[in-house]
Amino acid sequence: MSKGGGWIAGIDVGGTFTDLVALHPGGGVRLAKVPTTPENQAFGVLSALQKIGLELKDLALIVHGTTTTTNALLERKLARTGLITTRGFRDVLELGRRTRPKPYGLTGSFEPLIPRELRCEALERMDAAGEVVTPLDESGVRQAVRRLLEAGCESLVLHFLHSYINPAHEARALEIARKLWPNAYVTAGHRILSEYREYERGVTAAVNAAVQPVLDRYLRTLAEELRRRGFGADLLVMQGNGGTVSAGLAAETAVNTVMSGPASGIIAAAGVTAAAGFPNAITYDMGGTSTDVGVIRAGVPQVSSELEIEYAMPVHVPMVDVHTIGAGGGSIAHVGEDGMLRVGPRSAGANPGPVCYGRGGSEPTITDANLLLGRLNPEGLLGVTGSADLDGIRELFERKIGKPLGLDAAGAAAAILRIANDRMASAIRLVSLSRGHDPRDFVLFAFGGAGPLHAAALARELGIPRLLVPSRPGITNALGCVVADLRHDYVNTVNKPVQSVDEAAIRAILQAQVESGRRLLERQGVAIEGLKLLHSADMQFQGQSHILTVPLPGLDVGRESLQKLFDQAYWDRFGVELPEIRAVLVNLHTAVIGVRPRFDLSILAGKAEAAPAAERQVWFEGGWRNTPVWRRESLPAAIEGPAIIEQMDCTTVLEPGNRAETDTAGNLLVSVNGR
Repeated sequence: MSKGGGWIAGIDVGGTFTDLVALHPGGGVRLAKVPTTPENQAFGVLSALQKIGLELKDLALIVHGTTTTTNALLERKLARTGLITTRGFRDVLELGRRTRPKPYGLTGSFEPLIPRELRCEALERMDAAGEVVTPLDESGVRQAVRRLLEAGCESLVLHFLHSYINPAHEARALEIARKLWPNAYVTAGHRILSEYREYERGVTAAVNAAVQPVLDRYLRTLAEELRRRGFGADLLVMQGNGGTVSAGLAAETAVNTVMSGPASGIIAAAGVTAAAGFPNAITYDMGGTSTDVGVIRAGVPQVSSELEIEYAMPVHVPMVDVHTIGAGGGSIAHVGEDGMLRVGPRSAGANPGPVCYGRGGSEPTITDANLLLGRLNPEGLLGVTGSADLDGIRELFERKIGKPLGLDAAGAAAAILRIANDRMASAIRLVSLSRGHDPRDFVLFAFGGAGPLHAAALARELGIPRLLVPSRPGITNALGCVVADLRHDYVNTVNKPVQSVDEAAIRAILQAQVESGRRLLERQGVAIEGLKLLHSADMQFQGQSHILTVPLPGLDVGRESLQKLFDQAYWDRFGVELPEIRAVLVNLHTAVIGVRPRFDLSILAGKAEAAPAAERQVWFEGGWRNTPVWRRESLPAAIEGPAIIEQMDCTTVLEPGNRAETDTAGNLLVSVNGR
């Protein structure tokens, strides 16, 4: 932290807004929220930095959460990529698993990331034990590299059979390819993921290669522009695992930045809820284009390596376990051909945005519905000059939604909110009830620009007794960037019955993972206060395909302790004991975390003297009610619902029967229906 003036800025790029939080160890706070620039996210980032009024030379660190790689994958705006694989396995990435895009009917389509004409083979073969069956044909590798270059490939993947257990052939092919390839965009599969299952490992490596040039160009352009404007310190990038990595290293493992945005919100939520005394939380982040929900248990965000971005695109690197649905403030409502009202997944995005933004939007959205029902202030919309055209929006709702359904404008808006809330409640059930968690045992942590508008209704629907709204809910993802630690994850496959594993080999694998993480942290050169290690094991019953991830207490774990840990995890998840079946140790994981200095987040609260509330008509279930409207910074110690609470970055809705209190950190603690 010796560079700059001590300020640390966290910047998160969302589908509608780009958020910035800058904190100073001495207690300073700067905030910004500007429209996202989809054509080039860097423009929005630079605009946010300019808005906070600090010289870039005064910043000691910038931490950036980006959707560059996620958007590139979803929109298929990828680098032209070639593959070299073991002879006979050219079509692994296309054959995949025996699944189909849709569960019913022979419909749907699938396009592999790398087309068949850009998939080459090389003569080599390892067996499942890592023994050489056929030596590597080095001249064949050179020929394949030249062929892919002639085909116009910018990026290259090397993916050999069983390289996770013995990477010798893949490592040698990497040496050969790097001498011939004109850039640094060469991905060796074993360096991204040393885990069995050729299809998932191959797709993960292909994803890395396909987005690597996209991310590298973006970060280089941003870093150069920041330097040109006077920034001379470190630029870090959020990863999907909830940790950060230096921008100079981020493109090497670009696949790790997929889901970067949602991860930052979960990290902030973990810190805020733990400090508020709620170690178990369901996180609910509703932004402009989507809603992300996740689970925090005992203060630790749940992490998974089983993410599938879309059909047949599994990305098996550790990422914060978040479920995403297409329901955000900009989600468009329409009446389908069957006469049913639908909300999302199509979104108005940042441009043109909802109709009320006055930028040319012409389709009714969730944000417009909240405005019509009095939940949003037509004269106080963020990023909108003047007042929203309520009459025009009301006419639009009546014409496009109300008339086909026999409703007036308010009825149409209420129906839109109910459908959106049902979809979001289903998403929360998916991460809680379907995984053996009772939502009533958790606090609902609501954030995002639109989350607190809907959180009270969702908590009531799900029976969640407590709701926690942080002091700055609309910029919580940016706050997550500020407080996130550096993190690197490692995995190695063992795939042996527990009773036959070598205990010394387990310790050796875990220790090697720790040492790799230490070296990478040193290479980054970012100031940290300490080191934190998280070990876990993927395990399953012999003969099963379903895997459970079991936390490990440390490096010294024996066969009996592994079996006991798995038995307990299986009981916790399924409520079943199967003592007659022994477990299999599939993979060993280690997360090496460089702990960054902490901030006192109470400085975000911005408390002022209590002031009387204004009033306006707001629609709740049961009809319109005259409702007090408070400023968040001027709240009294406790208030009763119904109420509307407004602030710069967000609006919070309290339903009738809710009671809200503000804690010492500025969080709003809501008892739902008096419970």
